[in-house]
Amino acid sequence: MELNYEAIKAAAENHKTDMVAFLRRMISHPSESCEEKEVVECIREEMEKLKFDKVEVDGLGNVIGWLGKGEKIIALDSHIDTVGIGNIENWTDDPYKGYEDDEVIYGRGGSDQEGGMAAAVYGAKIMNDMGLIPEGYKLMVVGSVMEEDCDGLCWQYIVNKDGIRPEFVISTEPTDGGIYRGHRGRMEIRVDVRGTSCHGSAPERGDNAIYKMADIIADVRALNNNGCSDSTVINGLVKMLDPRFNPEHYEDARFLGRGTCTVSQIFYTSPSRCAVADSCAISIDRRMTAGETWDSCLEEIRNLPSVKKYGEDVKVSMYMYDRPSWKGTVYETEAYFPTWINKESAAHVKALIDAHKALFGDKRIGPESQKALRDRPLTDKWTFSTNGVAIQGRYGIPCVGFGPGAESQAHAPNEITFKQDLVTCAALYAAAIALYPSEEKTGDVTQFRAGKTNNDIL
Repeated sequence: MELNYEAIKAAAENHKTDMVAFLRRMISHPSESCEEKEVVECIREEMEKLKFDKVEVDGLGNVIGWLGKGEKIIALDSHIDTVGIGNIENWTDDPYKGYEDDEVIYGRGGSDQEGGMAAAVYGAKIMNDMGLIPEGYKLMVVGSVMEEDCDGLCWQYIVNKDGIRPEFVISTEPTDGGIYRGHRGRMEIRVDVRGTSCHGSAPERGDNAIYKMADIIADVRALNNNGCSDSTVINGLVKMLDPRFNPEHYEDARFLGRGTCTVSQIFYTSPSRCAVADSCAISIDRRMTAGETWDSCLEEIRNLPSVKKYGEDVKVSMYMYDRPSWKGTVYETEAYFPTWINKESAAHVKALIDAHKALFGDKRIGPESQKALRDRPLTDKWTFSTNGVAIQGRYGIPCVGFGPGAESQAHAPNEITFKQDLVTCAALYAAAIALYPSEEKTGDVTQFRAGKTNNDIL
């Protein structure tokens, strides 16, 4: 298809004021995971105002807008929940009122990731207005919920309960001006340790679970920090970048970056402050690179010297997630989020690369203040995790990312996003989907995918 790229850019620029206003309205509605009702209504109103063909809210609470008449689907995904604000003293302005200047919009959710929602809605409008929706296709613009709590759960519901399976999905998570074709996976691990309580005046009579856990925590830290020489007792996670330990996937691991683990929470029970603790538990945030699996990560913890030392007093498990959505719906799933990479040559990835080169050139673009962040390859990967863990990682639906804002703004106080990014992204979505070479589509777009567990969970 021959595209008028200057007309697409002009259309996106003409909607800049509308996108900024829409984003600020979304930010004004606090929308932590499972509390997105108000922002869902805000998005529904915007889509209806822009004359989307259909706007619906599904049983989990995702808001979905449709444009076009074809049978095949291309989707744009933006999660519309945010994390909390943390310590308000760390914010210079109200996170939900904020401000705007010539360059930025301030407020919780601007970069992560309601800015992507604004750009997706208006990118779809541009396509519809300019007749750029490919023949035989329709656009699905998703405002997905609960991603911050349980990434990908929203798309598990869309695929399994709504019965919708797009041909490919563009994730609008922030990408620092890059086109992202994958990221590490993650899982949430729990370690429980048993002890025996006694009076604190004679601690030798008991068995202190916190002391046992201290040894385990030290080993978890070593697992993250150590190298992998022959003399190392606990080989660090960096080992997966070494062909000796990861012969099939070390190159993919080097692209994604090494896995990591950190203790993120600690819990205990004790009869009182004057007693020895009789149980202790920790949560481990485990980021997984290519070649690591959910069961290998659990076994890695079970094989730590301190865990083996305390034997049956230690239990290592994976968390489950069953928190109700804002609609009261419970969709239980495991806290496992598979690693994925798409081939750079895949048709859906190529469409974004070709559109970017035609519109903006072969280098990342953005505000001057972001030059250092954006001086990287145009095609790359996220550091954090996205709904792609379900879309591509769990189901193999091709997914690629391009979104406004900066990864470094995610979950940070004084969060901002950049007005020009909204324009850039809206234009690129319109051009990329129009350029999508469906005739070049193949079934082997995946470079690496960790896949599902052996649990009976879809």
